[in-house]
Amino acid sequence: MYTKKFDVRWSDLDANRHMANSAYQNFMSHTRMAFLIENGFGQREMAIYNTGPVIFSEQIFYFKEIHQGHPITVTCEVTGLSEDGAFFSFRHDFYDHKGNNLARGIMSGAWMHLGSRKIEPLPNELGILIKNITKSKDFENLTKENMRSHGQFPTDNHVFG
Repeated sequence: MYTKKFDVRWSDLDANRHMANSAYQNFMSHTRMAFLIENGFGQREMAIYNTGPVIFSEQIFYFKEIHQGHPITVTCEVTGLSEDGAFFSFRHDFYDHKGNNLARGIMSGAWMHLGSRKIEPLPNELGILIKNITKSKDFENLTKENMRSHGQFPTDNHVFG
């Protein structure tokens, strides 16, 4: 399992003096991108193929507060991929210096072609790389339908004024 260690900075805290919601998202994103970079998905490769990751949903479950003073460890696991590599899901767990699980983040997303601004299968070279990445024990093959399984859809256009 991929892990990354962080110090909780003053700027990561909120008015209650524990880690702010946005800091959890930032630590998850940093860990996920470091994991992808180490597996061949760096800025260079994304620029070559004119692709980038987009997030569809992100949910965080908080178990215990995180405070400043001791480092935390954030994990990253691939929990799902579509056959063509277009869709993905990741799980992140947050641990304190004693190994206690403090929070969990689950996210899903896709690869977007930056020219067409549409979700597209990964180019073959990147598809091979992502299929060879270590996957979680509860890994599942994703479909387009999985990406909307949360049941949330846009409402009709409204004009406010």
